[in-house]
Amino acid sequence: MVQETDTPVAVHPSDIAYQIAELDDREKAFAFLRLPAHQKSIVFSYLSQSDQHHVLRELGNREISDIVNAMTPDDRTKMFENFPDELIRKIIRLLNDEERKVAVTLLGYPQDSVGRIMTPHYIQARENQTVGDVLRNIKQNGKRAETLNTIYVVDDQNKLIDDIQIGVFLLADDDTKVSALMDYNFVSLRSTMNKDEAVAVFERYDRNALPVISESGILVGIVTIDDIVDVIEWQSTKDIQKFGGLEALDYPYINTPFFSLISKRAGWLIVLFLGEMATATAMGYFDVEISKAVVLALFIPLIISSGGNSGSQAATLIIRAMSLQEITVRDWWFVMRREILSGLTLGVILGAIGFVRIILWQKLHWYNYTEHYLLVAVTIFCSLIGIVMWGTLSGSMIPILLKRLGLDPATSSAPLVATLVDVTGLVIYFTIAAIILKGTLL
Repeated sequence: MVQETDTPVAVHPSDIAYQIAELDDREKAFAFLRLPAHQKSIVFSYLSQSDQHHVLRELGNREISDIVNAMTPDDRTKMFENFPDELIRKIIRLLNDEERKVAVTLLGYPQDSVGRIMTPHYIQARENQTVGDVLRNIKQNGKRAETLNTIYVVDDQNKLIDDIQIGVFLLADDDTKVSALMDYNFVSLRSTMNKDEAVAVFERYDRNALPVISESGILVGIVTIDDIVDVIEWQSTKDIQKFGGLEALDYPYINTPFFSLISKRAGWLIVLFLGEMATATAMGYFDVEISKAVVLALFIPLIISSGGNSGSQAATLIIRAMSLQEITVRDWWFVMRREILSGLTLGVILGAIGFVRIILWQKLHWYNYTEHYLLVAVTIFCSLIGIVMWGTLSGSMIPILLKRLGLDPATSSAPLVATLVDVTGLVIYFTIAAIILKGTLL
């Protein structure tokens, strides 16, 4: 249990929050209340949203007011995102006038926009100031700033005109004008920009913080790397969930209501089940071939799994490459050529293994593939080449097609690609078998 003490202990607030999270629900609020006053708002920011909600229910209005007023605006806005409306309204009423104005402003931005994760606490300067003026301003107001690594220079209309690293100020003479340090070269985010776009900008320019401007260029806040890391984690979680064959969860797994969890999973399972029913239909269409050459049925699981696995591999590679902006929709021809060649090579490898397996089992008398075992081996060899090529081509092109249509490529999940390839793989398999085995087994 976390204990209050007058002696400073070198424990990170995140570690304290972790200790609280390990406690029973009845003990969490009690342990939180025993923290020193100066630690509460920081530790509260590191608690999970469910624990935050639980703690707030046990606190009085005055204690809630002290905590939320001391929180950074971006952490407070993130806390609001999954809170019920009545609790949000209660907390906003407990904010002081300045923090209430900030909170309402940030909540006014679209949920997926940069404005939701920015903070208005930063250090700015004007070009006619001196280095000494800026350093004095940092000493007076720097405690509330999210970061002191960068100073943002604005004009008389508060439009951003440059950003300068703090090291430049520290190495300059106090009487040096800010304008003498400027190169008017800076990178910024728009307040209405999507969070995913902001992630790409951070990765491209390798920055720890970036200024946020309005459509007219007014500096309205900054976004720091810790908030971008949260966006990346949430973005990756959604993609993984979609790629696993379900809709992205709105809340963490442990906080998702049971029936909401069922609804997120049932939709895709129904779609995939209906797709697999087409596989049964395809097998029924070839029931004559199966009845004449029962040996073909032995390799159906092998054929289906090889095509589905190759398609899932290709889809995984392309979706990840697109998310990292390594490729775009315009690269579809390059991807197609590469995947056709990859599919051909992989198909030959798997086909050769299948061919050798049939010959070896026949020669060692481990199984009798009939007197036409060589033709059966050739059928499996050719079928695997065709199906693996088709799987890799489908898996690579479906995400690109979805992106071209303005849809999320991650929805081309591995189960979806595998299901599509299952149906078409059977058609390819029995078509090749009908050609090669005609006049013998068929």
